[in-house]
Amino acid sequence: MRRRLWLSAAAVAVAASLVAAVPLLIVVAASRPDLMQLGVPLLVGSICASVALAWVVARRASRPVEELAESAGRLGTGDPRPVGRRYGITELDQVAEGLDSASRRVTRLLTADRELAIDASHQLRTPLTALSMRLEEMIASADDPVVVREEGTAALAQAERLADVVSQLLSPARRVGAGSAGLISVDKIVLQQITEWEPAFRRADRKMVLIGESRLQAYVTPGGLAQVIATLLDNALMHGRGTVTIRRSHSASSVVIEVEDEGNGVPAELVSRIFERSVSGRPEGTGLGLALARTMATADGGRIVLARRKPPVFAVFLQRNPPGSQTKETRTGPA
Repeated sequence: MRRRLWLSAAAVAVAASLVAAVPLLIVVAASRPDLMQLGVPLLVGSICASVALAWVVARRASRPVEELAESAGRLGTGDPRPVGRRYGITELDQVAEGLDSASRRVTRLLTADRELAIDASHQLRTPLTALSMRLEEMIASADDPVVVREEGTAALAQAERLADVVSQLLSPARRVGAGSAGLISVDKIVLQQITEWEPAFRRADRKMVLIGESRLQAYVTPGGLAQVIATLLDNALMHGRGTVTIRRSHSASSVVIEVEDEGNGVPAELVSRIFERSVSGRPEGTGLGLALARTMATADGGRIVLARRKPPVFAVFLQRNPPGSQTKETRTGPA
């Protein structure tokens, strides 16, 4: 483009120089022949200067278009770097703004896709692990029909929960945080998770204890609450030690589920960032579990906090009242 623009500008400049200079040279040749020796070199010099000026003008005029074309090409190949500059020309600035807007949108879409892949791998890992443990229990107890029947029922429940997780991951509502929270039994979800994780804790020669109030209900999505509790139990199994205590209590507006173990707790330098993505207390950790748990709890109008650093206590607050209602917080039950 620059070369074509330069040739066009140079042709116009040379033509203008000839149109202006040739009549003048004719007049000078008729009246002052001795000045022709200066006129011809001046004409040649003016033509050369016109060509050089045309090159400068063509370069400056084509640079914004070339930069915009390069940015559009990058965007087409999946590189969403923005243009990042404006040229003071309304039409070119509008094109640059449009490309930058498209770049930002592509960046958001790529980020969302990467997060979906990462979240999916992490969320699917927990039910797949539990399903694998149930199948191993069935194989180990193949001669006992009663155990096989119990473990088969539990494995079927795990498969159904796995299907629910996949549905949640694929649902558009996941991206806007619009869940189908309803009033459900918290005990049912907690007991379900204890049953699912009991084989893993038994293999690690550890146990879980459920204490506190019973018959509590909260406005949550069953799959979301199950994933939050599963994350906390997985976290206690992988990073904690000793007995894991699951404590239930309530306040005027919240049902509180606390998960405590007897380990060393959260390092002091990670306390303020423990719910951030990619933050883990171990080098081999993914740092996704607690971040996803916080996202799911928030989607249902609840929250999850680190209530105590050492020994670690994570507390999940769930809404007892319908979404949108306001009730003063008055905590009851053990801390």
